Amino acid sequence: MSEQADARAALTSAQERALARLASHEREFGGIVAAARDASTDDEHDPEGATLAYERQHVAALADAARADLAEIEAALARLADGSYGTCQACGVSISPERLAARPAARTCVGCPLPR
Repeated sequence: MSEQADARAALTSAQERALARLASHEREFGGIVAAARDASTDDEHDPEGATLAYERQHVAALADAARADLAEIEAALARLADGSYGTCQACGVSISPERLAARPAARTCVGCPLPR
């Protein structure tokens, strides 16, 4: 298999995992919202009110992280298509194969910070 095919396979696999995580978090979020709907509406005296709010925000943050991962993967697939995949966006050197194996959507080499 070519390097490009290997990269596409790694990115596609990462994309599938991120989509599965996002779907799971969205189902969990829906369950928490349903539980809150069924709970008492008196937040001041409801011992579960704070817990449900915390759980809802926690799951929402996890879903947001999955969405961010998906965006990074989609950007990496676009770089793969335009031929810039594997090149550091900060300094222009090749990103090491080990880094790309560990983080297929990596935009930068190990020594460079993410560009702003």
